[in-house]
Amino acid sequence: MKKIALTGGIGTGKTYISNYFIQMGIPVFNADEEARKCYALPEVIETIHSYFGDSVFRNNKIDFRKMAKFVFLDAAKREIINRLIHPKVMEAFDTWAEQQNTPSVMLESAILYENELDKFFDMVIVVDAPLEVRIERIKNRNPKLSMKDIMTRINAQMPQEEKCRRADMVICNK
Repeated sequence: MKKIALTGGIGTGKTYISNYFIQMGIPVFNADEEARKCYALPEVIETIHSYFGDSVFRNNKIDFRKMAKFVFLDAAKREIINRLIHPKVMEAFDTWAEQQNTPSVMLESAILYENELDKFFDMVIVVDAPLEVRIERIKNRNPKLSMKDIMTRINAQMPQEEKCRRADMVICNK
């Protein structure tokens, strides 16, 4: 079975493009959706609490808006989260992939290269879009974010140019 990764920075339109692959018969595993499930695991909650304290919790649940402020501004804390969540996501992907009865499967993940997950795939496709298009998409998806918040999130990821350089294929999604 061929394992394909689909990646790109925030706002490039990865999910939009992944729907085309689904229509072509390639099942797609969404890493963000799986990561959200992982945040509900007791060991994850305990670890996050030990590093972040009560500051990222509301009603005994992780408040992702509060946590985003830490994660996007503090590289060390972002690394803690990535080391905690992404092995669990990859484990879930591998289990899911084994259950598929297709010649190829795909993982959609914004931070594939940042977590050195590309080595687990036969092919990496990067979705690219001009910065102004990305900003507009992010604004439309989350109108409460300021321009500073948007740029902080974009800048917390590997530069889009570097992702494109490393890719086996680039899809421009204007």
